[in-house]
Amino acid sequence: MSPSFDWWGKDGHRRTSVVVKMENPNWSISEISSPTDNDEDYSGEGELLRYGTRKGGRGKNAKQITWVLLLKAHRAAGCSSLASATIGLASAVQRRVAAGRTDSDAAALPPDDSPVVRTRFYSFIKVFLCLSVLLLGFEVSAHLYGWHLGASELQHLLVVPSSFGIRGFFESLYAEWLQLRTAYIAPLLQFLADTCVVLFLIQSADRLILCLGCFWIRFKKIKPVPKQAVDEDLEIGEHFPMVLIQIPMCNEKEVYQQSIAAVCNLDWPRSNILVQVLDDSDDPLTQTLIKEEVEKRQQNGAKIIYRHRVIREGYKAGNLKSAMNCSYVKDYEFVAIFDADFQPSPDFLKRTIPHFKDNEELGLVQARWSFINEDENLLTRLQNINLCFHFEVEQQVNGMFLDFFGFNGTAGVWRIKALEDAGGWLERTTVEDMDIAVRAHLRGWKFIFLNDVECQCELPESYEAYMKQQHRWHSGPMQLFRLCLPDILRSKIGFWKKSNLIFLFFLLRKLILPFYSFTLFCIILPMTMFVPEAELPAWIVCYIPAIMSFLNILPAPRSFPFIVPYLLFENTMSVTKFNAMISGLFQLGSAYEWVVTKKSGRSSEGDLYSLVTKESDSLREASTPELENLPKSASKAKKDYKQKHNRIYRKELALAFLLLTASARSLLSAQGIHFYFLLFQGIAFLLVGLDLIGVQIE
Repeated sequence: MSPSFDWWGKDGHRRTSVVVKMENPNWSISEISSPTDNDEDYSGEGELLRYGTRKGGRGKNAKQITWVLLLKAHRAAGCSSLASATIGLASAVQRRVAAGRTDSDAAALPPDDSPVVRTRFYSFIKVFLCLSVLLLGFEVSAHLYGWHLGASELQHLLVVPSSFGIRGFFESLYAEWLQLRTAYIAPLLQFLADTCVVLFLIQSADRLILCLGCFWIRFKKIKPVPKQAVDEDLEIGEHFPMVLIQIPMCNEKEVYQQSIAAVCNLDWPRSNILVQVLDDSDDPLTQTLIKEEVEKRQQNGAKIIYRHRVIREGYKAGNLKSAMNCSYVKDYEFVAIFDADFQPSPDFLKRTIPHFKDNEELGLVQARWSFINEDENLLTRLQNINLCFHFEVEQQVNGMFLDFFGFNGTAGVWRIKALEDAGGWLERTTVEDMDIAVRAHLRGWKFIFLNDVECQCELPESYEAYMKQQHRWHSGPMQLFRLCLPDILRSKIGFWKKSNLIFLFFLLRKLILPFYSFTLFCIILPMTMFVPEAELPAWIVCYIPAIMSFLNILPAPRSFPFIVPYLLFENTMSVTKFNAMISGLFQLGSAYEWVVTKKSGRSSEGDLYSLVTKESDSLREASTPELENLPKSASKAKKDYKQKHNRIYRKELALAFLLLTASARSLLSAQGIHFYFLLFQGIAFLLVGLDLIGVQIE
């Protein structure tokens, strides 16, 4: 590719992280002054961030598995000396810890956020960690005394303590602990374990039913078919309805060109389409670049306008709500929404709009996401497994058999009448897309999911960005459930639709799933190692999770080699999801936090080639930002270079030590499969806690 197209490059894009803090119903937006974001170059000497490109490119980022400790362990396997291998591995961990910063640093906290609220969950985990270390000390001491730790020997110790020669304080204390454990702790722990097992089986049955539904759709080759496709030879006014395109964005200079270019190349009559670039950026440079790009597109004949809000309330929901209040919106029948990193194919509208023809009850047509960077690193591969299952199984089955699913917030086309009938966009939660979908469903509107229509986008490549995204995705539904429950109960929809919304859509998939995943595998399982009277069978620890992971990975068959890392990583992410669920349910400090997911500005080579061939050379040259027109404050800004850091996540590290402690206790009593699960799960938590998954920073 010629040098004139460097701005399309994969590497070297900077990302601006933005936190939106909502004190319901008002919002405020502020940037994180994170040390990972403070090295932009505004030198103005010919290197001025051509479309977000920074000098020097990104940090170290392996294309395949990027777990540094696994690489070190692999090297250690070839070493002749086990001691030298251990020292080498420990030194790698030491260097990683020395280079990182914990997630409790002041720079990592949003403004006005209470550190007390953020450390409450961490304190809860630390209690179990300290308890496990204490109990491990007890058990090791008992083991050194020659007491076998099987159930029969422990019962024998309770009945005939003199046979063990108990004479000292430790022996008496240990005997009292055994009595307390058997009489009080074990029954309570067993009750919690049985409850979580029942929830686990219910959720597994739901997932199995969804997979059977997906299999039936494939076997019967069922898919939505429009009653009449678009015909180029027919009249434009009748068969090409008026479509409004909205691209909401905020400080996303890495991706604005790709999305604007893709939307402007949609194969639809220009007289029947209008593009709204809804820019909420507070960075003057980003505003100027986006506005200039819009002006270039206007000069090329595109119907596109630039909107920037002076008062930016409600973030994305407020942005879309403000755009829908424009007087000219009444002239349009449909609105298509694309986030800033989404690149629809030219035939996107021709494959979605026809489904609305002669189907007045249809309110939404949702397309599937595909990912440009799914093979970038291990983190993106694991995300791809989850999202493939979400779209191909959950969305497709619910859309086909229930006419309802959660709107994904982008890559969808709404009938504007349905949006207005549902009450329009509301800023009351951090999941405005799910909110509008639920309200439209309660009003009787139907949805269609098109599994064969794809829209390309990016996956988060760093664990920090992914964790923030997952926090919002699991906190928002609980906020929405609190707000929507009375409306669901009062609505006129049928009993089965109400049951689906309450028990399946909200409770089972948004509340129960993160609850049992964290409680069962991260707390109860390690605790049963110290309370052997409470048992978890091997089929709960190993076989059922393995089967569920196998079902999850079926829609992404190329990812089968990653089935074991996927199982371990999903359990690891349960910490973030559980914390987010609790925050949203009880409206704790981080419930209304909104972090714009960092982008890299990636584009597929095929799309770039087709896009570049359509554009004239004059347009390409005109796309270069004119430095003299940039705001002086932006072009002359100087930022001190600061060393970038990966985060060190304390909750994950605490759970890593808890699980590894439990695995050591399991090893003493030969617990079998439990030992291996606890060991590898503890290592997975350790890797994530040290931020050794995803994009690595040197």
